[in-house]
Amino acid sequence: MPTGRSFTTPPSIEDLTRLAEAALAAIPRRLARYLKGVGIMLEERADEATLAEMGLDSPWDLTGLYRGTPLGNRSVSDPARMPDTIFLYREPILLEWIESCVDLGALVRNVLVHEVAHHFGFSDAEIAALEQEIERGRS
Repeated sequence: MPTGRSFTTPPSIEDLTRLAEAALAAIPRRLARYLKGVGIMLEERADEATLAEMGLDSPWDLTGLYRGTPLGNRSVSDPARMPDTIFLYREPILLEWIESCVDLGALVRNVLVHEVAHHFGFSDAEIAALEQEIERGRS
């Protein structure tokens, strides 16, 4: 598996997909079991409608997005829902990678974990704790 330092050409969507799959595999089991059925989509960048919905002017400002209903907000009486999906946006991720000089795998993992946390309805403090837990598990 290439790290962010081993690419000699811009990483493709397939490259980022492999990094996202590795990041997903690092999610603690107690949480991963609740991710069954959550799709992960990689796209070049967010479309205009998504940017407008998020109140953003630039596609470079959005590296990832969770679309769905957080687990804590669901009810058995809810009408049928669209499947939960996490979007990762390749071009903004690569721009952040270039600007920050962090490992691309770590960056993809952080974006994915942040979006997974939205699925669980986590607070910022809970997101930070989850990121630290995953990082400790990697060391």
